[in-house]
Amino acid sequence: MKSSERFTSHWGLIVSIIGIAIGTGNIWRFPRIAAANGGGTFLIPWILFLFCWSIPLIIAEFAIGRHTRKGTIGSFVVMMGDRFAWMGGFVGFVTTAIMFYYSVVAGWCIRYFLGAAIGTLFKTESHQGYWDVFTGSGWQPFLFHVIAISCGILVIRRGIARGIEKTNRVLIPALLLLMVASAVRAVTLPGALEGLKFMFTPKWELLADHHIWIQALTQNAWDTGAGWGLILTYAVYMKKKEDIPMNAFFIGIGNNSVSLLAGVTVFCAVFALAPDNAASLITSAGPANTGLTFIWIPQLFLSMPGGKLFTAFFFLSLSFAALSSLISMLEMTSLNLCDLGMKRKNALSCVYAAALICGIPSALNINFLVNQDWTWGMGLMVSGACISIAVTVFGTDKFRTEKINQAGNRITLGRYYNLLITYAIPLQVSVLIGWWFYTVIIFDPGGWWNPLSPESVGTCLAQWSFIIVVLLLLNRSLAGKIRRQ
Repeated sequence: MKSSERFTSHWGLIVSIIGIAIGTGNIWRFPRIAAANGGGTFLIPWILFLFCWSIPLIIAEFAIGRHTRKGTIGSFVVMMGDRFAWMGGFVGFVTTAIMFYYSVVAGWCIRYFLGAAIGTLFKTESHQGYWDVFTGSGWQPFLFHVIAISCGILVIRRGIARGIEKTNRVLIPALLLLMVASAVRAVTLPGALEGLKFMFTPKWELLADHHIWIQALTQNAWDTGAGWGLILTYAVYMKKKEDIPMNAFFIGIGNNSVSLLAGVTVFCAVFALAPDNAASLITSAGPANTGLTFIWIPQLFLSMPGGKLFTAFFFLSLSFAALSSLISMLEMTSLNLCDLGMKRKNALSCVYAAALICGIPSALNINFLVNQDWTWGMGLMVSGACISIAVTVFGTDKFRTEKINQAGNRITLGRYYNLLITYAIPLQVSVLIGWWFYTVIIFDPGGWWNPLSPESVGTCLAQWSFIIVVLLLLNRSLAGKIRRQ
């Protein structure tokens, strides 16, 4: 595929970008993160960050990709100069590292669809036990990880129009219809009101907890795809005349609406079907929380007429959503390799092999997956800050007036965008990371630094630092290869 290839229509672009954003981050990750962080309390910073983090970064990614027509590494070289190739490499690596375990989650979705389609999912006496047996078996998660990666590669081999765009035109509308149907059914269950209360009633005192704010920001990045470099990648293939601000607002708000639908569905199902211990089930850490959607959605659908069919359709659509996001991650990594001089076919083969191998630890050990989700989910804060810095170095006002605002736009950005992208985003990262470090050092002086702890500051710093050092050592080589293309 060449960077001269384009999406065939505005709708094709939008549905593909929505395919990046709407995925397991909304349906698998959002309910469990919201549940573990106060429910209604979590929604307050989560909504705030949509407008002061995600949408400004989505706008920036759209404009950078359209301007440079390169992946993350090449874009940073064009925007900032050769010295900053490493920074584009870090943005790309964060998403690639997420891809290594995201494919495992996509495999879970495919496995549950097959379980529903052949009926084994409905023969179990305990859906919690079904989940535990599956994730603990080792070979099954690995097998379906391989299937997920293979499906994603097959799609992007067909190119933008015939592969990515055509696939998403089918997958995303089907998912949205089933999400609406699921939410409607969930809120009509006896006892569902308690789930709605949990989700939408804030406990104001919890807003003093730094962890909720950090998770709200990283989840918003997960929800919308902001700061990943994925929207930047698809923007490489967008037509020159696109209303970037309108697209960004539509994608950001629409995507978060899907997350709310998923939350309503899962919370109402849990409180209706297990009223005596619902709160402890959804707020507990560990595999039960990680598998929240997989454990409770089958029980929800089995409580309604045609439930078996709906369950199969739901997990089919969830598989579609996971694959649409996985496809964008594979494409981003492949485009970076192509920008560095590798032929498209060879780049796809390398990405395929790397994804297969590097996903094995997450497939075999769910605790390793949780560690990677923590480390690189947190890394999205740093990644978003890098994009903000790239725009600032390029010249924020020039970027806004020349690369975003153009004739025909229904939304024209004013100078407030300069303040958001130049100051607000770095400030959010600095405050949240500083608050996080301060709190854990004070309250966990003996363990915060431990790189072997699955959700510590130490594990993030160790992994981030290693990758940054490697990229700094490779910076001159990366920039040189970009310039030679």
